[in-house]
Amino acid sequence: MALGKYSRVDNRRHNSSYCSTVTIVVFVGLCLVGVWMMTSSSVVPGQNVDVPAQENKNEVKQQVTESNEINTKQFEDNPGDLPEDATKGDNSMPEEKPEEKPEEKLEEKPDATKGENSMPEEKPEETPEEKPEEKPVEKTEEKSNEETKSDDGSDTETQNGVNNTEDVDAKTNDGETNTEDGGTKADDSEGNAAGQGDSEENSTGKKPDTDETETKSDENAGEDKDRETGNDQLDDKVDQKDDKESDKSSDGQANNQSSGELLPSGAQSELSNETSTQSGSWSTQAAESKNEKETQQSANQQKGYNWKLCNVTAGPDFIPCLDNLQAIRSLRSTKHYEHRERHCPEEPPTCLVLLPEGYKQPIEWPTSREKIWYHNVPHTQLAQYKGHQNWVKVTGEFLTFPGGGTQFQHGALHYIDFLNESVPGIAWGKRTRVILDVGCGVASFGGYLFDRDVLAMSFAPKDEHEAQIQFALERGIPAISAVMGTKRLPYPGRVFDAVHCARCRVPWHIEGGKLLLELNRVLRPGGFFVWSATPVYQKLAEDVEIWQAMTELTKAMCWELVSINKDKLNGVGVATYRKPTSNDCYEKRSKQEPPLCEASDDPNAAWNVPLQACMHKVPVGSLERGSQWPEQWPARLDKTPYWMLSSQVGVYGKPAPEDFTADYEHWKRVVSNSYLNGIGLNWSSVRNAMDMRSVYGGFAAALKDLNVWVMNVVTADSPDTLPIIYERGLFGIYHDWCESFNTYPRSYDLLHADHLFSKVKKRCNLAAVFAEVDRILRPEGKLIVRDKVEIINELENMARSMQWKVSMTYSKDKEGLLCVQKSMWRPKESETITYAIA
Repeated sequence: MALGKYSRVDNRRHNSSYCSTVTIVVFVGLCLVGVWMMTSSSVVPGQNVDVPAQENKNEVKQQVTESNEINTKQFEDNPGDLPEDATKGDNSMPEEKPEEKPEEKLEEKPDATKGENSMPEEKPEETPEEKPEEKPVEKTEEKSNEETKSDDGSDTETQNGVNNTEDVDAKTNDGETNTEDGGTKADDSEGNAAGQGDSEENSTGKKPDTDETETKSDENAGEDKDRETGNDQLDDKVDQKDDKESDKSSDGQANNQSSGELLPSGAQSELSNETSTQSGSWSTQAAESKNEKETQQSANQQKGYNWKLCNVTAGPDFIPCLDNLQAIRSLRSTKHYEHRERHCPEEPPTCLVLLPEGYKQPIEWPTSREKIWYHNVPHTQLAQYKGHQNWVKVTGEFLTFPGGGTQFQHGALHYIDFLNESVPGIAWGKRTRVILDVGCGVASFGGYLFDRDVLAMSFAPKDEHEAQIQFALERGIPAISAVMGTKRLPYPGRVFDAVHCARCRVPWHIEGGKLLLELNRVLRPGGFFVWSATPVYQKLAEDVEIWQAMTELTKAMCWELVSINKDKLNGVGVATYRKPTSNDCYEKRSKQEPPLCEASDDPNAAWNVPLQACMHKVPVGSLERGSQWPEQWPARLDKTPYWMLSSQVGVYGKPAPEDFTADYEHWKRVVSNSYLNGIGLNWSSVRNAMDMRSVYGGFAAALKDLNVWVMNVVTADSPDTLPIIYERGLFGIYHDWCESFNTYPRSYDLLHADHLFSKVKKRCNLAAVFAEVDRILRPEGKLIVRDKVEIINELENMARSMQWKVSMTYSKDKEGLLCVQKSMWRPKESETITYAIA
């Protein structure tokens, strides 16, 4: 109906009174006719003025009532933002039945964002007098504004004895819109979109800037929504932050569409827009000054974090838990390598580690296995000390690795094949998939085992062999800094298919074989211990003495000596032992030395647990983990471990086998549909990856076809699923992220954290955890976080304060995804860490 378009103006210009005196009715009617002639945009016959006006008021009022019934909850929390008559005036209007046709046309409006041209078509039976109303739009609004200003923005109506005051501010200032019956002025599309977008925010009681952190979008939103389905992908609200010039109008349009669903009638939309108007010029400021606002917001966020450089003796190689010199100086003894063990400070540092001068982006795999940039690990002592054994050499601006080692100077591949020929049961890459390499040096052995489909968990202490683990990681070979000292290694029991020691300098035979018994704990029943050392093939007095002690010890442990062979090319000998698969030998020993561990001793307990000189019994029950050898690789990756029973409840609440399968399917979809293509990650530059909170290893398993290895971290306060990860032919480690990780700075290309930070925040300083992330992540490396939206926002602020590049944020239903890239930026101020100063 034509009059419906300016019904709001009509209502504000006509003060209808239903008094008992006919004289007052006639007087008021004549006044209304005069006002209507000046303000109305329609040509209306004089004799019909009173009737259409009254009918239109009733029509609009019923629409307000119906829409308010639908959207009561939308507005009940914020009545202060609405005019008084909008919240309590519904019952003050006379109850007359409105015309059905105009109401039907209002509700059938397809789009509330199309402006004045989006009015429904007039039906043929309507009279021509109702159509010319669209011509004097601008003039009418100008008059309305003038009258509004003169009336101080309000008129007073007296109806049925009730005084109703209504704000009639009809100004349109840049971004503020005057939307009536669902229509929107098209003069300023950006302003209108922003204004209507904010009107929905304010109507639900949100702060105007909330939308920027939780409902961000750009042109890539559609692609990402198509890439992931169900619970496996956060389907809404994508923000590709590389394009910071995304239009504010896209947010407004999205909110307008949502508003069209929540507020179906034009009258109700009018109330929503009025709410936006009453919020002042905030929405306009957001629309017109978006870039400036983002700049100020970023500056304010950065002011919240005052990052400083770590002033420490270790400089760019600082590992907080291994470089706590104050704690090391206070040790009573270093006989058992206590000074190489972890000594974490009470308060983890929140400073950032310095970059080496001249640092460059690491060379990509597999070239990195042979050479790395000298300036990235500027240490030459090891090249001087071990260069003749082909560990590492300095070649111009590179450090080169000929692939040799103390026991395989002529190359690791020849040595690897020699071991397989000596003991065919090893079957690299089939039966033997995950091994532990003790005292690995620069990890050339583990580096070349990749060619045989074998994963090696290599470790060595941070000692006089300067930066050996750092060399390994820079080459793209998995390794950690650790020592066999007074505590158990951070791995569960019975998980490694084999253990290798090539001149690893560990005194296995002393103190009742305590250190060798620790290897027995982590070795699978039926697994091999490969020992390549001088006592095997040299006849010096010391070597002979050690060999005799090792022979007695391994026999008492029921290890079978499978073979002793000599590699003629390298001139070294190798002894290979096999761990028993039953307890028969243990029970038949004449002397119970070493003793069996108590039944209460958990072989999987490994976080800060002291070593004990005892052996755990071999599991023999058909459903006990370790009683059967895993499937051959690669079949074991997909197969549910035989000891996961349906009677057990998985981490995510389903029966354990279903939980395992669902997790794997989930991560395969996430990786293939999102991570490989949807987050702007160049996988050719990713070699060293870490899943900071792994459950079943699904993320790592989903990357099996890439040249990437993944360190799966099972946190100390999470369900112990690390044995499952090893059973699949993957590897990992226990860790508590309230402390620093045992690795050098700049070790990883990619860090992945699934709901880690929200859990860690309950126990730790989140800023210190993020500083640790900065420490172990390489410049230009990526961090992917899946967590609660509030955590995502906090981490995004931290990343921006470090001048990281925010590649993407993505949110749905309080869950979010964040992808950020570390920069080369370092702060100028420094902070002295007293416990790390020599």
